[in-house]
Amino acid sequence: MRSFLLFIAVLLCAMTTNSALAQERRVTGKVTSAEDGTPLPGVSIVAKGTSKGTQTDANGDYSLEVPANIGTLVYSFVGVSTQETAIGNRSVVNVTLSNDSRSLDEVIVTGYGAQSKRNLTGNIAKVNARDIENIPVPSVEQALQGKVAGVQITSLNGKVGQGLQIRVRGSSSLTASSQPLYVIDGIPMTSSDQSSTTAPTNPIADLNPNDIESLEILKDASSAAIYGARASNGVVLITTKKGRAAKTTFEASAQMGASNPTHLRQWLNTQQYVELYQEARNNSAALGIPVYTAASLAARFTRYAAGDATGWQGATPKYNTDWQKEAFQNAPSQQYDLSARGGDAKTRFFISGQYFDQSGIIIKNRFRRLSGRINLDHTATDKLTLGVNMNISHSINDRVSDDNAFSTPLQIVALPPMTPIIDPRTSQLSGDYTLYYNPLLNRDFAALQARVYRVIGNVYADYKLMPGLSFRTEFGTDLLSQQEEAYYGSETQRNTGAPNGLGSNSFRQIANYTTNNYFSFGRTIAEKHDIDATLGMSYQESRLNFNSVTGQQFPSSAYKQITAAAKITAGDGQESRFSFLSYFARVNYRFNNRYLLGASGRIDGSSRFGANDRYGFFPAVSAGWILTEESFLKNVRALSLLKLRASYGLTGNAEIGNFSSLALYAATNNVGTSAGYAGVPGQAPSQIPNADLTWEKTLQTDIGLEFGFLNNRFSGEIDYYQKNTSGLLLNVNVPGSSGFRTQLRNVGKLQNQGFEFVFNSNNLTGAFKWTTSLNIAYNKNKVTDLGGTTITGSFLNRAQEGQPLGVFVGPEYAGVDVQNGDALYYKNAKNADGSLDRTTTNDYNSAAYVPLGSPSPKFIGGITNTFSFKGIDLSVLFNGQFGNYIYNGGGKFQSANGDYFDNQSIDQLNRWKKPGDVTNVPQARLLGGNGTGESSRYLQKGDYVRLRTVTLGYTLPKALLSRIHLNRVRIYATGQNLLTFTKYTGWDPEVNSDAYTANPVNLGIDFYSAPQPRTIIGGLQIGF
Repeated sequence: MRSFLLFIAVLLCAMTTNSALAQERRVTGKVTSAEDGTPLPGVSIVAKGTSKGTQTDANGDYSLEVPANIGTLVYSFVGVSTQETAIGNRSVVNVTLSNDSRSLDEVIVTGYGAQSKRNLTGNIAKVNARDIENIPVPSVEQALQGKVAGVQITSLNGKVGQGLQIRVRGSSSLTASSQPLYVIDGIPMTSSDQSSTTAPTNPIADLNPNDIESLEILKDASSAAIYGARASNGVVLITTKKGRAAKTTFEASAQMGASNPTHLRQWLNTQQYVELYQEARNNSAALGIPVYTAASLAARFTRYAAGDATGWQGATPKYNTDWQKEAFQNAPSQQYDLSARGGDAKTRFFISGQYFDQSGIIIKNRFRRLSGRINLDHTATDKLTLGVNMNISHSINDRVSDDNAFSTPLQIVALPPMTPIIDPRTSQLSGDYTLYYNPLLNRDFAALQARVYRVIGNVYADYKLMPGLSFRTEFGTDLLSQQEEAYYGSETQRNTGAPNGLGSNSFRQIANYTTNNYFSFGRTIAEKHDIDATLGMSYQESRLNFNSVTGQQFPSSAYKQITAAAKITAGDGQESRFSFLSYFARVNYRFNNRYLLGASGRIDGSSRFGANDRYGFFPAVSAGWILTEESFLKNVRALSLLKLRASYGLTGNAEIGNFSSLALYAATNNVGTSAGYAGVPGQAPSQIPNADLTWEKTLQTDIGLEFGFLNNRFSGEIDYYQKNTSGLLLNVNVPGSSGFRTQLRNVGKLQNQGFEFVFNSNNLTGAFKWTTSLNIAYNKNKVTDLGGTTITGSFLNRAQEGQPLGVFVGPEYAGVDVQNGDALYYKNAKNADGSLDRTTTNDYNSAAYVPLGSPSPKFIGGITNTFSFKGIDLSVLFNGQFGNYIYNGGGKFQSANGDYFDNQSIDQLNRWKKPGDVTNVPQARLLGGNGTGESSRYLQKGDYVRLRTVTLGYTLPKALLSRIHLNRVRIYATGQNLLTFTKYTGWDPEVNSDAYTANPVNLGIDFYSAPQPRTIIGGLQIGF
């Protein structure tokens, strides 16, 4: 710390050395864009005829001491026309700069600062507010799907309020998180799953997407290394809307709509079901497989039909239930927003409120959010600016069981179609005669709800110490309180094992505090040398408190609180915390508006890691060359921009348990565990220490080319990257003599490499406008070192050296023997010459395990076309992914050619019946296990193209609005997930079952996972 302060003192001395001793005067002001009034950071301001200069800060403000005899300031900025302005007698000089023919001056938030995109040497993707506003999704990440190159966003299933899987340039870890770091207005926020069940929730859903001004995604090491130990998975910077010095304007909007499933599957009706299982019984009997007699099979069918034999017999059976239909519900949605924005030169404000209510397409699923935000900025003096950003929200998530529970709605499709919904004998919903537990009992007699109260905010002070040098201090907090209540009535006892009901209540509170303190310096020397630098420190502390209690034996379903339980059967209480102490620095240098250099470094110390390696250093360097500023290209008017850039740097991943490096002891008197000897409480070792445990480290190289043609009518960028991750955090086997089975160590390696292509075009200009934005990304993921071990997942997923993370490994299905209907598999044994033996066998255990495909796509992309004409606007977004496989984990139950009594998918009608039949569905055999082993039979390509979003709107003419004293009126309709083009036969190709996400190896799994919702909404926006 002493050396850090000494460095600051030396820097301050160096900055003040050149201060003029002669008579000078101070000039301050603000530089904005003439196009939209937004502030421009990094603009060079030089006193003409001198070497004295400075730069605007992130808010476009500047302050400069100039000699008394100097009367002109020169404002220059790459991408805008250089401007000279006379000072006169003014002490405040505000200017606006207009774009020139080579403009590409979008302002990008970089973390602890901002830059012109033209001056960036890293890869940062920006999404503006207009790109995500009013899209009918509860969480802002879902609105980003298909909009950002190299960023894969997957909704696990169609449940509203659920967790999302986000990958920036592929997965960078096996056991630690691969989710990006989220930073809102400079403060890292809690974004990890906080669910008490295996199905994750999404804390980002507590934010109102319409409060967001922009999102910047830091993808390469040069841009992300400023966040050091937590940047390997990318960083998402969220900047919320701020006030403006202008007349107060109000925005009000309302939207309403409804959702339905994007796809429904076909299942056997009663007649088809009975025919299949009678045939399957006969086939098994003929082969000597122990099986039901014809009479016992008929008795089972009669039981499924609530004791009514006519329920399944004959050509027109009495009962023919479409159970899939019962899993879905009407899904209305509504959203209301109101905001105010304005201020003056002293104080600016933005205030907003929102109510959001969306029902899921799955029964019992609903998400509601009430949120409010206030952002204030106050210029106290010409040197001091104060501000506060505050968001308060309350969300209610009515949840359903995870995909691997019989009580989850879509597992209802397993029930035989001759089973009536209402038992005709009792006129009540029952589960006594169903094959499995009836999920409708949970719909009517159970509840699972998560309620979250969230406060996210920060306060800051920004002080201009001297021209070009400022100091900013900020303190932020993210307080999350979540209460989850579950109640299962006595009617649901088959699910809970509690004859008179079961209830549970859990409370989780996370208090996350962060302080950032940093200096920002910007100076222009001799009109050619532009330097900006950042130096500072950050401290974060987070504390988690959790407790829960479970009770049974309730008097009736009128009593749902734990206090009414006659017996307390379980309880838990935990406390955990972590902290980060960080020092960071960044320097950017620009020479003659064409040569760009950047360097950054961050030192992170974390309480999570071992005492021997608690601090890590994460450096990055980058360079850029704006070729269009060179004399040999400067006069090529068709070429607006040509820029080469490259970066190389180190980032880390610290998302593991808070005490993973320590020797831990655990109490043995918890409910449900050993109570020690003769009921006496005690403790026992639970974890072996590792004092050398440290971060996973990712070295990333990025090479990019940015281009623009015809006054940037056509523009884009091409990037190649390679990410090499080492020191993977893995549980490694240790000698049994240690008293433990495994120890967490840094041992493995993996690699991601790929290309990204972005292309933007203004196809038509004038009254009728048409723009296109296209992004395509290719990524190849490979595990390069696991110390010779293999990590297995829940189905065929593996982490295996030389293969992509989560690769499917298992027997390769070879189809059906045309002579006897046996399922066949390839032996795939190695021949003497190293080739594979492609002969087939009907013995599942004789088939070799081979790599079958990757769950991660090779290509992802999206294309947006936007049209406008005289107030009419139309936006159409398609996105897709290619090269990945999906494993239907429920296939061995759903599509099992009559192996057991689950209802079957319609394709099982194509089963083998007689010699010579050519089909991919084996002979039906009840309890015969013919082709139902885990294999490539249930593996399919997951390629899809989806019409993700279509929005059609109309804005009323201003001439008409002025008569009714309104600024803006727009009506619109939006459709989400309208069409999906895929060969995948499951419910939805955009899937990764929420029941298996705890293991990062489990990727690309479909297990009774609900399809995405197709949503259509209509809305109205009013500005006044």
